[in-house]
Amino acid sequence: MIVSNTRTKENSFNSQECTAMEQLRELDHKVNKLKKSVQEIKQDIQVLEDLQYKYDFKRKTLESQVEFETKVQTTTEIQHEEISIRQMFTVLKMKREVVIKEIADVLTLAEQIQLILISDELPEWKRRQQMACIGGPHNTCLNQLQSWFTAVAESQQQIRQQLKKVQELVQKFTYNNDPLTLGKSQLDEQALSLFKNLILNSLVVERQPCMPTHPQRPLVIKTGVQFTVKIRLLVKLTELNCQPKVKISIDKGFSEMDTVKGFRNLFLLTNDTKVMKLDETSGCLAAEFPHLVLKERRSSNKTNKLHLKVYEELHLFSFDTELILPDLCIDLSITSLPVLLINAMVQPSSAWGSILWYNMLCSEPHNLTFFLNPPPVKWEQLSKVISWQFSSVTKRALNSEQLRTLADKFLGQEAQGDPEALIYWNTLSQTSVEFGGSLLQWICEHLEFTKKYVLNFWNDGYIMGFLSEERVKALLRDKLPGTFLLRFSENRQCGGLTTTWVEHSHKGEPVIHSTNNMNRIPLPAFIRDFTVSAGEKVPVNPLIYLYPDIPRDVAFGRHYSSASDGSDFTFT
Repeated sequence: MIVSNTRTKENSFNSQECTAMEQLRELDHKVNKLKKSVQEIKQDIQVLEDLQYKYDFKRKTLESQVEFETKVQTTTEIQHEEISIRQMFTVLKMKREVVIKEIADVLTLAEQIQLILISDELPEWKRRQQMACIGGPHNTCLNQLQSWFTAVAESQQQIRQQLKKVQELVQKFTYNNDPLTLGKSQLDEQALSLFKNLILNSLVVERQPCMPTHPQRPLVIKTGVQFTVKIRLLVKLTELNCQPKVKISIDKGFSEMDTVKGFRNLFLLTNDTKVMKLDETSGCLAAEFPHLVLKERRSSNKTNKLHLKVYEELHLFSFDTELILPDLCIDLSITSLPVLLINAMVQPSSAWGSILWYNMLCSEPHNLTFFLNPPPVKWEQLSKVISWQFSSVTKRALNSEQLRTLADKFLGQEAQGDPEALIYWNTLSQTSVEFGGSLLQWICEHLEFTKKYVLNFWNDGYIMGFLSEERVKALLRDKLPGTFLLRFSENRQCGGLTTTWVEHSHKGEPVIHSTNNMNRIPLPAFIRDFTVSAGEKVPVNPLIYLYPDIPRDVAFGRHYSSASDGSDFTFT
């Protein structure tokens, strides 16, 4: 049944991936069709201009001949010329109808593509960015989105230029019920509205607020510590190279600040204005704020009216700028994802838990009251995000065995096999006597321990990570004496390893022993020099085979130092 469910999920994922790829190819096809159609309109308007010039020249020449009663042409010749001019007018009228319809059609196509970009692709990119912020895949495809935005904007600007040429043709010659005169005004408004709406939606936060010292923990900002953020315009046009100024502010204009966080009054200590310049990588206007620092302005009102904890308080950065074009002025604004402010009194893992929970479940950037009533999350989703925490900073994600152990801690043994089982915010954030903190803190501390002390061994698969004591006993029971495995300690908040090995009693029955590793001792030295003593026997090293059957020196030998550091670790 498990295999069947796994295959079903894989097939479903592959089907969704194929559908997504097909949608992207279709969008790409539409953008290319738009660019081609605009070029065809440009050519048709040139043909129309030439035709109108010839018609105007012939008409005025004939009028001149009739007016001055010239004898250069006979009456029959003049009649033939009139017929020719009328035929030319018919062709001219048809061509004007074709051109105005082509412009209307191409603006309809541009509007369709723009709707997909703004309603589907841009929100989907923002959602991918949210997932990347909490350890998910980093292929957010912003450059592809930029190419589509730019192609549509270029096409719209070219159409606006062609509409100006149409106006020039109308000024030179028009007639009753001229399709150029009847339809142009509406097309002008449509083209301008589309272009303005596209620009309004083209400002994005390319890199969310992050402290450079903690690149894998964006959106958690410590007061008094520098952090960075970068915004970018997705439309690349020559006329946009005007170097507008961007102003950054925090919690600007959000009424929630007055009712939810009355005692948290934050301000930027550093320069809050930056000029947008051409980014060397993308070629678009961008502004990076590299040295921002937040401070808290103390207030006499210390009451948090709605009783949110400090690590549940959400704050937003706003970015405002103005684009001034030759015939257009556009005010742009964008907000970051919510950030959490920490200080020496709050552990970063608590704030990081809030960031995980919010970005897993909420795609509304302005929902600052999220933690007044945070929704639950399915174990299937939470387990994926917990696994991302390891895969984003190491070469190994958590496997199904490790996730089953965590499911037991989150859900209990009764519900751990149910991916639809719900986890509530309090379960993740509340302090546990067993772990000396919250369950999330316990997980995060083991991740920090792995990065700092045993990263290479984790990447090599030598550390089995989260594993219950019962499962350890089951794995070692039938192994050779001296087989040992390494797992995360179950009751150490600061992170650490437990080494467990199997021996056989004089009756041949397996006996399981465990000891905790000390963080200050390098793991290879601990494995090499660890000994146990029983009574008057000479101490021996019981760690012979790394699970399942790798000789100790094969697994760790290349990491041994050339000489012992003088420390032996005896277990009695």
